[in-house]
Parts: sequence; C-alpha cells; structure tokens
Amino acid sequence: MDKPLYRHASEVSFRDTDASGWLHFTNIFTHVEIAEHAFLRSRGLLVFDRSQGGWPRVKVACEYQHPLLCGDKIEVQLAIAALGTASVTWNFEVINAAGELAAHGSITTVRVNHLGRPQPLDATERTHLKERGL
Repeated sequence: MDKPLYRHASEVSFRDTDASGWLHFTNIFTHVEIAEHAFLRSRGLLVFDRSQGGWPRVKVACEYQHPLLCGDKIEVQLAIAALGTASVTWNFEVINAAGELAAHGSITTVRVNHLGRPQPLDATERTHLKERGL
C-alpha cells in the first residue's frame, strides 16, 4: 500500500491459529477490525454504542499471500477506498515482519443508528475519516 491512512502493529496469538498452527483464515479480519477501531478512536469517532449505533460489516474480501504463525509480528495498513453516504470501504494490507505482503483485501462498513438503520455520515465524520496521520 503506497500511502496507508493508518498503520497498526499486532501479533498473531495462539487463539488466532488453527490445528496446523497457522492463522485461521477468518482471524485476519479480527486484526483488521482492531486496526479499524483503533483508527476510529484516534480520530474521536464512534466505534459502537448501543444508544448511538456503530459500523457493521456488509461486505468482506481477502486474498492470502503468506501464512502467518503464532507469534508472528504483523502490521495492518488501512486506506479508505470509498466513502458513500453512510458507508466506508476500507482497503487493507497485512505485512509480516519480513516486510512481505501476507494478506490484502477490503471491508465495507455502514454507519448505522441504534436501530440498525443506515445513518448518513456528517461533515465532521467525513473530515475525521479523511485526515492523514500515521
């Protein structure tokens, strides 16, 4: 990723792995979600509140390039591919300690209110989402 909006360091834990000792394919999304939430918090944006809503996922995709093992240090890089009326499509890359691309993909989230209905992003949310600052 040439110009990530956000970088988040993480480590593959034992609970992330399957019987082979490799990262279970679904758990890559856990690491990406943790990075996304850290980014939102760093911008003072809502992650989730029962009375205000949150950002459920509506579409995910991932391509795996290198296996990851328990204890591997990784960096999740995030960029915003698209901002919709109430949605954000994130591109992500997961880089291993050797600097190799381990996985990449996208996640689309929708800002919803406490009833689970789409809530348009306001000007402040849009500004905070677009700000650079690694």
